[in-house]
Amino acid sequence: MAESLASYAVRLEELAKSSGLDYFPVHFEEVPSSFMMEIAVYGLPVRMPHWSFGVRYIHQLVQHRMGHSRLFEVVFPGNPGRAYLAGNNSLQENTLVTAHVLGHADFAKNNSLFKRSQEQVGYKIVEQAATHAREIGQAVEHYGQNRVEQVLDAALALEAHIDTFQLLRRERYPQYVDQTRHGGEDQFQNRFDSLPGGPVAVDAPLERMRAAVPPTAERDLLWFIAEYAPDLEEWERDIFRAVREESFYFYPVFACQVMNEGWASYWHARLLREADFLPQNEYLDALKTHSDVVRPHAAAQQASLVVNPYHLGFSIWESIVEEHGLARAFEIRSEDDDFSFVRNHLTQDLAEELKLFRYDQTADGSVRVLDHDIHALRETVLRPKYNFGAPAVLAKHLAADGSLELYHEHDTDGRGLDVDRAERVLDYMHKVWRRPISLETIDGEQRPRVITRS
Repeated sequence: MAESLASYAVRLEELAKSSGLDYFPVHFEEVPSSFMMEIAVYGLPVRMPHWSFGVRYIHQLVQHRMGHSRLFEVVFPGNPGRAYLAGNNSLQENTLVTAHVLGHADFAKNNSLFKRSQEQVGYKIVEQAATHAREIGQAVEHYGQNRVEQVLDAALALEAHIDTFQLLRRERYPQYVDQTRHGGEDQFQNRFDSLPGGPVAVDAPLERMRAAVPPTAERDLLWFIAEYAPDLEEWERDIFRAVREESFYFYPVFACQVMNEGWASYWHARLLREADFLPQNEYLDALKTHSDVVRPHAAAQQASLVVNPYHLGFSIWESIVEEHGLARAFEIRSEDDDFSFVRNHLTQDLAEELKLFRYDQTADGSVRVLDHDIHALRETVLRPKYNFGAPAVLAKHLAADGSLELYHEHDTDGRGLDVDRAERVLDYMHKVWRRPISLETIDGEQRPRVITRS
């Protein structure tokens, strides 16, 4: 960091800690904007090589050059945390970004979802991802680019298909059905069994019954393939495990985006306001950057048709602090994710103040306002977040011959699949499963479909 920025950073940290923020140490580094864009696309400074990241990079580059996006910083929670600042930002911009990062660091250390993820994945994700990349590079040397890329195609196509209610490191299913009697089936028998005296000996079953695989429909497709794909080699399973581990790390960032960005924006605004060591002209320039960050994605009299998570989160946090106080805000920061945060704290009054509404956009580009109903509005904001943003596709049954039945849980998912995309993903899966696969779903017209690969 530049000397003047490093000096401001030290004093901002002192101010943050005196204000109640609690975080692991953060390592700041100024880097070229091109490197910033690469980090934003890959998600990590060093990550497994795959062609899809190149596609994302081109998209990000086009958006950046058209003025639709700008990268101020990229933050990686951990102990220590890491923050990369764009070297071509002004001193005032990076001063604001430093304060913003401290808000992120406090959120990552204290939010229950982040804590659970980091306790399982570990606090050194940057180093772990670099290890994954090195191991995959070694696999390319041993097995060839085409074989490794086929496995990565499938694993990264399914990177959102994890079950965050399960542990990262979980046991395989029991091999056999538990045939012991369970309480509650017969009250008289249960009372009889609890009488004093030894149990009556009974003959053990001659043959144990094998349990179904999976015993219940399985959401964690990355784990299921890593553990149960009939013909995968161990190095191939390790690639699925590596992608799954990184997905567990990324999930809280996705599930708490509104909260997290809003919290960081609230604290950069508050710290800068209280930073009496900043010269007046630098404070005003930083304030201008704050205004650009937390405004809606529209200007003047235009209506914004996209929710800016910085703007929405910042506005909700300001409302919470004003109405309930800072102590309650710290509790919410620890307990909530975006689902509870938006449902509990995006009020009708705040929605009207922010001019939020549900709309329908026709093929010719015209917009029709549907309603201002707060319950429907909250669910519209949250809908893209369900199931890590992916359709709910579950492993339903693994047959004795290794064929796999998948099921799209469209009743709860609330949407049909893009059949073309589903077929491409099934192609990727089939190349690693190497046995027949079928997927029950509905198409965009709500018509039943079964997609097969054999």
